Amino acid sequence: MFEFNPLAPDHIPEIVAGFAAMGWNKPAEQYERYLAEQAEGSRSIIVTFEEKKFAGYLTILWSSRYSPFRDEGIPEISDLNVLPDHRRKGIGSMLIGEAEKTVRPLNSVIGIGVGMNADYGPAQRLYVKLGYVPDGKGIVSHGRFPKFGEQITVDDSLNMFFTKYLE
Repeated sequence: MFEFNPLAPDHIPEIVAGFAAMGWNKPAEQYERYLAEQAEGSRSIIVTFEEKKFAGYLTILWSSRYSPFRDEGIPEISDLNVLPDHRRKGIGSMLIGEAEKTVRPLNSVIGIGVGMNADYGPAQRLYVKLGYVPDGKGIVSHGRFPKFGEQITVDDSLNMFFTKYLE
């Protein structure tokens, strides 16, 4: 059984421990900042638990850092993470569905970005399966659109952005 809740202060130690166990550095300060942003209304955080154990989360940026989304007022799903022990159970899809339910009363379009290396392959396929389509602007590297013929580094800052019209 899955629960979906807004981020609360008592979730932070379990989230940090879950990522630390897999060798990821996601410090408590990140989630404390998320809490502050949630309180001010600039970000919404949806945390999920499977059988009362932390399984994953995502955030919704109400004003995206990606300029085409920001300029068009498109909220962006950001920082989607599901712990490895909880993957392949539909949790990512359910989290995205919860985000869509959150955005739908306020906006008819939602966006999401994804990395362009093979580590993001499952996410790339998932977003397409859920009805997200490329926004048509091409790739972004370190917050800017590379020019044709320009050499860029393939890292976590190389992204493509997708949108979905919410019914």
